[in-house]
Amino acid sequence: MNRMSITTLVLGFLGATFLVPTAAEAIPAFARQYKISCTTCHEPFPRLKEFGEEFAANGFTIPEQEKDRDFVSAGDDLLRLNRDFPLAVRFDAFSLFESDSPVGSDLQSPWGLKLLSGGNLSRNVGYYFYFFMDERGEVAGVEDAYVHFNNIGGRPFDIMVGQFQTSDPLMKRELRLTYEDYHIYKTKVGDSHTDLTYDRGVMMTYDIEKTGTGLVALVCNGNGKPEAYQENGGAKKYDTDKYKNFAFRVAQDLGGNLGAGYYFYYGKEAGLETGGDGTFRDNEIVYHGPDLVLGNGVFDLTLQYLFRSDTNPSFVAAPRDVDTEGVVAELVISPRKDRSRYHFTLLYNQVDSDWNQHDYETMTVGATYLVSRNLRLTAEFTSDIQEETQRGVLGLVSAF
Repeated sequence: MNRMSITTLVLGFLGATFLVPTAAEAIPAFARQYKISCTTCHEPFPRLKEFGEEFAANGFTIPEQEKDRDFVSAGDDLLRLNRDFPLAVRFDAFSLFESDSPVGSDLQSPWGLKLLSGGNLSRNVGYYFYFFMDERGEVAGVEDAYVHFNNIGGRPFDIMVGQFQTSDPLMKRELRLTYEDYHIYKTKVGDSHTDLTYDRGVMMTYDIEKTGTGLVALVCNGNGKPEAYQENGGAKKYDTDKYKNFAFRVAQDLGGNLGAGYYFYYGKEAGLETGGDGTFRDNEIVYHGPDLVLGNGVFDLTLQYLFRSDTNPSFVAAPRDVDTEGVVAELVISPRKDRSRYHFTLLYNQVDSDWNQHDYETMTVGATYLVSRNLRLTAEFTSDIQEETQRGVLGLVSAF
């Protein structure tokens, strides 16, 4: 069968004539630098396989392939500049269909256009960032941006400083294959500014190789990524209150392609009482829950449960506790593992909150066809069980 015929079959998958884009961390600049295929790290891009996770954990370097000739010689042993500045571009475009909507179909091109860079700053020090030049029709600016210190003191201890998602120790939203998100991560309860998406802070990781245990701890502002403001003529600040938020995750390799983990997050935020006398009141936020990963490269299953509690998400004088539960279940099928050109995804999302406006439940079926290693077509259909509506998308995802 020729390429056109194969593409046509994929676009007809499950009778859905839709295409979808996804957010990603794929950087073709790495493939150019090391002269390796995208499949060395991705399966398919932007989803990372084990080697890709190790590559990122090593500060975006392959130590055994680092050569002095890859860096500018400036006569200074403390200066290590890449000879070629690693740079890449993402361009995503798609069309969308929604039932029971005044605008039932939409052509969205581009939906995302981002500039990415990542690489080596020094031995065992790397960096990564991307800039959204166009996200949903506006300049969104910087999202992921951090410096990564690897193997500090010769131990499997890493520190990341910058801007990242506090859900990254669970699953990286930027690496998902579906347009449909992991909804519990981005659910903000009431007037709270806290969720598990982007924040500014420090993340620390430590691996106990003997037992197969991974530890992650992070400290962050807890209020997302707002613009800096100036208070009473003092220094400009990002954080809007005196509190810092903390998270911790322990992950255990159980052997036989099975792993389990537990995530805990504690935060506190101060908010102005709506319609009140200008009084600031506190809200305490706690997330916790287990996760399970099982996979052999053909079938990869991830199950997660998160419980969130808020003590006063409306910042009122008479507080009310609000409990929210979330489930994410994702199955990725790659018939030929990292050599597959077809990949299929089943994704289930559920959010059940004491405040019904946050309730959410969807089932998503998606298929991906790789036209080339850095260009893929995706068909996706989502049924919103809560609202009894359907959504489909049709598009392309590219990196170059």
